[in-house]
Amino acid sequence: MEQVKVMLLGMGRMGRQIARRMADEDDLRVVSAVAALGSNEIGKDVGLLAGVGNFNVVVSSADDIEDVLKKSKPDVAVDFTSAGACVKNAAVVARHGVDLVVGTTGFSEQQMSELTDVVKSSKIGAVVSPNMSVGVNVYWHVLRQAAKMLKGYDVEIVEAHHRFKKDAPSGTALKTAEVIAEALGRDLRECGVYGRKGDCLRGEGDIGIHAVRAGDIVGEHTVYFGTVGEHLEFKHVAHSRDAFVNGVLKAVRFVRGKEGFYGMDDVLGLK
Repeated sequence: MEQVKVMLLGMGRMGRQIARRMADEDDLRVVSAVAALGSNEIGKDVGLLAGVGNFNVVVSSADDIEDVLKKSKPDVAVDFTSAGACVKNAAVVARHGVDLVVGTTGFSEQQMSELTDVVKSSKIGAVVSPNMSVGVNVYWHVLRQAAKMLKGYDVEIVEAHHRFKKDAPSGTALKTAEVIAEALGRDLRECGVYGRKGDCLRGEGDIGIHAVRAGDIVGEHTVYFGTVGEHLEFKHVAHSRDAFVNGVLKAVRFVRGKEGFYGMDDVLGLK
């Protein structure tokens, strides 16, 4: 069995969990990893950081990414960094013909445009999703259908994550809002309402989006469709980061050797 050689971009919680799971996969192998300049992970073995034994793969600094790519020759790079770092990483990775799996969130419109341009102007393949969980992507698929059937209902989205999450609302909540807005024929830039305070009577067609940050919550997303007399709730709860890693592994296997821009709905055959 030919192995897919994987480069990890970012050695935080997700990077370590991905490495931990890949240790059990015969067809996937971590060949390199980079962390942000000045990170405590630099110089340490990926496997030891992941708690699964020595990989003989040392974490390098992000400013050495060019040399790391040349030496390790990965097939696919998996990016869980920051939006700004991801755009820079993608440009370098694309020059080396390495396919991409991006689970990073918090992109501005400009940054996402730059990332898209990098992929489309090269011959690499890229799976980009704010949430790699299989369950969340099925959740979005179901919500598209529900929104079309519940036209005229009020829509509110509440997401909850751990205290360390930097961006708000979460990329998953924003994607959820976009999915519903599109299904309803609305523009989220015009109908999105982010939190409420004071005199703020709900407007017709508003899509409310609210963020909670507390403790070690892995990730919860609830959508309320409400009208006078009833409401429906659609909820996804991630119990551990394994929910996201499962999707990452599927995306890595899917993207190798492809060209163009893909989402997890392509990976899972939901289109």
